[in-house]
Amino acid sequence: MIRLLKIIYLHFFFIIISIFVLIGCVEKNYSPENREKVNGRLIVNLKGEWRFSLGDSFKWNEKDFDDNNWDRIIVPSSWENQGFHGYDGFAWYRKEFFLNEDVSDENPYLILGYVDDADRTYLNGELIGLSGGFPPNYNTAYNAFRKYKIPNGLLKKGKNVIAVRVYDQELEGGIMSGEIGIYSFNNEINPDISLEGIWKFKIGDDKLRAEIKYDDCDWDSLFVPAHWDMQGYRNYDGFAWYRKKFYVDKKFSREKLILLLGKVDDIDQTYINGIQIGSTGLWNFDKVPIEFNTRNEWEQKRVYTIPDGILNFNGENIIAVRVYDGFQDGGIYEEPVGIITQKKFKEFTSR
Repeated sequence: MIRLLKIIYLHFFFIIISIFVLIGCVEKNYSPENREKVNGRLIVNLKGEWRFSLGDSFKWNEKDFDDNNWDRIIVPSSWENQGFHGYDGFAWYRKEFFLNEDVSDENPYLILGYVDDADRTYLNGELIGLSGGFPPNYNTAYNAFRKYKIPNGLLKKGKNVIAVRVYDQELEGGIMSGEIGIYSFNNEINPDISLEGIWKFKIGDDKLRAEIKYDDCDWDSLFVPAHWDMQGYRNYDGFAWYRKKFYVDKKFSREKLILLLGKVDDIDQTYINGIQIGSTGLWNFDKVPIEFNTRNEWEQKRVYTIPDGILNFNGENIIAVRVYDGFQDGGIYEEPVGIITQKKFKEFTSR
C-alpha cells in the first residue's frame, strides 16, 4: 500500500513539474540578450512617464487631444506591473515632448522597443508605423523590434505628440522593453520624397488599375510599408493593387530620379502615370505566376529608374503597384519607400 502511494505521489509530482515547464515555454521572452541594438544618434529620450488610458477611441491619436485626466505610466514596462494587472484588450499611450533643434537635415526614426502584442503608432496625428494585427485579424508581434521611419517634415521644432494604440491578447501587455526615443540614422538612405504612409489598396486583378484616371475611391486604405496580412487581409494570397497620389516639386525637374519601393512580397509590376517603370519576378499579365519565388524576390530591394518625361511637376502623379503573393505574408512591407535623386542615391551606395 505504501509503495503504491509513493508511485502515485511521484506521478503527481512529475505532472506538476511538467505543467510548470509548459507554462515557462509560453512566457514571452524579453531577456536582454534578445534585444536589438540601436546604433543611431539619440535626438530625444522618450523613456519615463507617459499618459495612459485603457479602452479605445480614434480621437486619441490627435495631436491636440486633452489627456490631462489620463493615468501616468512608466515606459518601458508592462502595464500589469503598474496597477493594471490582468488587463487584456486595447489601451493607448501618449507622450508630449518639445524639440529644441532643427532636424530637417537628419534621418529620424522613432524607436519603440518591443510592444506586446500589436500597435499602431502616430506622430502629430499621422500614422507612422504598425506591427501585428488587431482583432478580428489578431496577430501578435510581441517579439518584433519597433523602428518607424518619420516622414520628412513631420517632426517639428517645438511641441510634438506621440500616440500609441496597443492591443494585448494575453499575459503581459504594453510598451515592454528596449530603447525608447527618437534617433537619427544618417547611415541609412533617406528619400527626397517620402511615399510611406496611407495608400489605396484592393485585392484582385485588373490591368486598368494602372491608369491615371482609374477610380479608386472605394478602395481600402492601407499603411505602407507593412504586410497586408497585418491590416485586415490575413492569409490572403493572390493578386492585389496599391495606388497612391503624390507630388514632385519643380526643383527636381532637371534631376534624374529613382523610385525606391523597399521590399515587396512576392513579386511586383510598378507604374507611374500609367507607364510601367519596373518589374521584379517572372510575369505573364493574364495568368497566375507559377514561378513567383525562384530567386527569393520577396527579399530583394526594389530600385527603379524613373524615365524622363513621365513625371508631372505641375500637379499630381499616380503610382500603381501590382503585386502577386504566392504564400504567407504579402505586400509592400519594408522601407525605404520614396523617390530619390540619382546623384544622392549614388553617393549613398558608394560609401
